[in-house]
Amino acid sequence: MEKQKKLINKIIITLIILFISRIGIFIPIPGINQGEFNESIAQNTIISFLNIFSGGGFSTIGIFSLGIIPYINSSIITQLLTKIIPSLEEIQKNEGESGKQKITKITRYLTTLWAIIQSISIALWIKPYTFSWNTIFFTDLVITLTTGSIIIMWFSEIITEYGIGNGASLLIFQNIVSNIPQNLQNYTTHINNKFIEIILLTLSCIAILVINIVIQDSKRKINIIASKHLGENNRLNTQNYIPLKLNQGGVMPIIFASAAVTLPQYIIANQRILNNIFNTILSNSLFYLLSYAFLIVIFSYFYSSIILNTKDMAENLQKMGASIPNVRPGEDTIKYLNKIINKLTFIGALFLFIIAQFPLIASKITNINLLQGLGTTSLLILVGVSIETAKQIQTYIISEQYDNIMG
Repeated sequence: MEKQKKLINKIIITLIILFISRIGIFIPIPGINQGEFNESIAQNTIISFLNIFSGGGFSTIGIFSLGIIPYINSSIITQLLTKIIPSLEEIQKNEGESGKQKITKITRYLTTLWAIIQSISIALWIKPYTFSWNTIFFTDLVITLTTGSIIIMWFSEIITEYGIGNGASLLIFQNIVSNIPQNLQNYTTHINNKFIEIILLTLSCIAILVINIVIQDSKRKINIIASKHLGENNRLNTQNYIPLKLNQGGVMPIIFASAAVTLPQYIIANQRILNNIFNTILSNSLFYLLSYAFLIVIFSYFYSSIILNTKDMAENLQKMGASIPNVRPGEDTIKYLNKIINKLTFIGALFLFIIAQFPLIASKITNINLLQGLGTTSLLILVGVSIETAKQIQTYIISEQYDNIMG
């Protein structure tokens, strides 16, 4: 019963924080001509992309406009630095909870720095749409946006520690869900028969959901064996294994691939010749698909290398006195794990590409723009966060049942 109350309290804390963070997006910063500003960004692809993760914050310029983006960027940078700088890697590996707190502090400092940089960029960007541009307005805008980003970071940490689920993931989840009504409102197809349209759309969504779940939940089990793991007659106990996920990087490879395709177009927007060349290249569907697939594969391998260190895995197996059947400890184990991980990463990247470009691929095959504008990438994030949160809730319920049995 106590566990159940604790779970309810966690859910309540999570919902309250999500509600407050959503309200903050719509508290506008005064001094901005919202009408002219919204008109100018209506067709801006990079803003549309950022709005997915800010819940429309880049269209409203409210106090929480930056949202969780600076914190996510800083977390990625911290992961990179931990792999590059030996001293940080040592802190993370060997200092336990103290090391974890040090890495968290570095992430917070980077979040603040990143928020300041983004706030300055936004302040300069919206200069033509302000009623009275001066140093005081610029300073107030930067401080407000930076403070809002820090508050959102604090909210995400509160959810992670005292709520249910991962705070950053749930904040993104909420922002994506908030965009669904607008996407449905703007959604149109060229199918005359409404019944056929509904059937095809339903089947397509089910197919995407199935692929999503396969990607998020699939894993390869690498059996491990040690003398204490041998059962009767020295037979292998297959309950002991290393679980390797099909997709280690989650949705991040898609996010970075999308940014890599969109960002150059935004940077060279004022260069008419370069912009025309870039648009001409991307207008070729085959070239676009190949480029996008290549970027997803590259970023998938990149994230896999950050998350999984086969050398550490091999060393940990040796320390436990365990090994993979028919594979020698040490260098052979590292090579074996690298081979398996490379195969899984490539298959996972292929699935990510299929989901991300499913609308375009389907339109080329059927000549029907059935899923354009519904955001299959967003759907991948929603499914991943839902599965993760559901597992945490399930863990609490199982824990309560176990306590009741022991009682």
